[in-house]
This record gives sequence, structure tokens and C-alpha cells, in this order.
Amino acid sequence: MTTAAPASREGAGASGPTARPRWLWARRIGTWAFFALVAWLLVKQARGIDWDDVMAAFSRLPASTLLTAAALAAASFTLYSTYDLLGRYLTGHPLGTRTVMGVTFISYAFNLNLGSLVGGVAFRYRLYSRLGLGNAVITRVLGFSMLTNWFGYLVVAGAAFCFWPLDLPPDWKIDSGGLRVLGGVLLALGAGYLVLCATAKEKTLSLRGHELQVPTLRMALLQLVMSCTNWSLMGGVVWLLLQQKVAYPEVLAVLLVGAVAGVITHVPAGLGVLEAVFVALLSHKLPQGQILAGLIGYRALYYLAPLAIATIAYVAMEVRARRASRASGQIAAPKPPKRY
Repeated sequence: MTTAAPASREGAGASGPTARPRWLWARRIGTWAFFALVAWLLVKQARGIDWDDVMAAFSRLPASTLLTAAALAAASFTLYSTYDLLGRYLTGHPLGTRTVMGVTFISYAFNLNLGSLVGGVAFRYRLYSRLGLGNAVITRVLGFSMLTNWFGYLVVAGAAFCFWPLDLPPDWKIDSGGLRVLGGVLLALGAGYLVLCATAKEKTLSLRGHELQVPTLRMALLQLVMSCTNWSLMGGVVWLLLQQKVAYPEVLAVLLVGAVAGVITHVPAGLGVLEAVFVALLSHKLPQGQILAGLIGYRALYYLAPLAIATIAYVAMEVRARRASRASGQIAAPKPPKRY
């Protein structure tokens, strides 16, 4: 009894320092694996793009059209970058506005190009955790941002499908009448969310052990305005790059169909999916070459240019976070004074 106690204390003391280096090494390996995955995806994305086609498409578009489309793309990214500010309001976390918008911008750009798991989820968790937020808070912010995005999609797509139904190809399993029905269902879902926010007596709902916070009606209406405006701006970018030769509501509706097709197929950036949808639905109104040229311009302005900016911003944030971590470590553990 008396000899076992010191032995156990010694073992306990040894396990602490041993476990800490193992955890640090595991964390470092995970970090470098994450960087390697991102780098591989970026290289794969770049190799899958025909840069000659990109330059040729740009050369055929008027400079005024490109500038206006770029301005709309910038407005869309700026607006989307405010989505996480709604989550900050709900959670009350202390990060500043510029920091939150920076994280959202980086995550959105990588989400579009590399997929939601890498961009929308992994980057948010990494960046926010580096900035001191806990996983529970990050999950709530991410969930509310995604809800905002797809709530607006329900309403915009519902209105487009109901009031401006597409002239679908005859071999599709759904016709214009079926598209109107789908639009009505989407609008009903959007209206149901508003009703829930307006009438819910308990603002925190429990679903399979997870607590879901129901926003107020004012917050839901703000979500609606922000997201609908963002989807409309995205449609405006494509409409301009197609040189306004197809009605804007029809271009917006096709873009919304392509967005869902890209999510369903799980193809990063929807490569080939968006083009296939536009060609299938608009080739009877525009030459295929013009459609593809406009979409190449759209990818360059809305996907590739923001990705380049986001990559630089991400590296800068990582460098600042590492410097801050080192500085805080030095402050927290100062060297003992020398003895003379």
C-alpha cells in the first residue's frame, strides 16, 4: 500500500509529459495533412481548367460587360461574407466584423471551388478555432449561414419556377407544369420557415439531442433579403456574360437548377455540371459556343479570381495566428530570471 502510491504518482507524472508531445505531433501531422489536401485540390482544379479557353472567352467579351459583371461578383461575395455576422449576433462571440467577414469570404471561395466539406466546413472550423471559438459556437455559426443561403434559394427558385417556368427539353422527366408545382413547394417551404419563426413560443428546439435556436421573424426576414439578393446578383453575373441575349429570369432559373445539380453530384465547383445544364436548357436560344464562353467568364470571375484572393488571405491569416500564438506563449511562460 505504502509503496504502490509513489509508484502510481510517478507513472501519472510520466504520462502527462509523454501524452502532451504525442498530442502536439498528432496536431502537427493533422495540420500538414490538411494543407497537403488543400494544395492537391488546388493543383487538381488548376489542371482541369483550359486556360486558353478562359483567355479566348474573355477576349470575345466587351470590357464594359466584364467590368460590370466583376462588380456584381464582388457585391455578391461582399454580401455573402456578412452571413456569419448573423451567427455572431445569435451566439454573441467576440470576433470583430472584419475578421468574421474575412473568414466567411475565404470559406465561401474555397467552398465554391473545392466543395462544401473542405471549404464551407473545414476552413471555417480551422480558422474560427484558431481565433479562439469553440466547436459548439462554430457549428451554430456555420449552420445559420447555410440556413440563410438555402432559405433564399427556396424563395428565389420557387418564384422563378412558378412565374417564369423554363422551356425544358422533351426528354426530361419533368415539364413546365411540373416545374411550377416544384416552385410552389419551394415557396411553401420558405413560407413555413417564416411562420415557424413568427409563431414559435420556444426559441430553442431539441432535435435528436441537438438544440436548434429559432430566430425571430425580423432575423428571418433579414436572412430572406440578404440571401435572395445574393442569388439574384449571381444570376446577374451570368446574364451579363451571356451578353443579355436571354431574359434574366430564365438565366437565373437555369443557374438555380445548375446549383442544385452541382450539390447533388458532389463535383467540386460543379465542373461540367453547370455547363451541361446551361447547354441543355438554353442551346435552343443561343449557340453552344457562346453559352460556354459566358460560363467560362463566369467561372473566372466568380470562382477563380476569388479563390486566388482567398488563398493569399488564408496564408496571411495563418501567419498572423501563428505569430499571435507564439507571442501569447512567450507572455504566458516567461523565462525565469538569471541568478548571479
